[in-house]
Amino acid sequence: MKKLFLYIFLILTWCNVGFAECIEGDCTNGQGTWRWAEGDKYVGEFKDGKRNGQGTWTHPSGEYYVGEFKNNKRHGQGTFTWADGDKYVGGWKYDKQHGQGTITWADGGKYIKR
Repeated sequence: MKKLFLYIFLILTWCNVGFAECIEGDCTNGQGTWRWAEGDKYVGEFKDGKRNGQGTWTHPSGEYYVGEFKNNKRHGQGTFTWADGDKYVGGWKYDKQHGQGTITWADGGKYIKR
């Protein structure tokens, strides 16, 4: 039974990795484009096979992020835009909003984080 679970785990892991790929450029150490099976796409800089530096991530739902990445995470300055038009512009640390920034809602409302 343990072997069965191990085989299933390995197959699922392979399938998940098997449908994500570098479709253009150098996705190891350079500039490239990476696409996931779900439709997510990243265009930007890579270091050691990870998103690192300036780049743009887009999701099929319409959400997107433009800014800095470090070790595959949003890190530094960047702008995240939700599908409904709401937007956060500011600092990021390890994929979370961090420090100063501004949230602007699609209806024009605004909140400034300090």
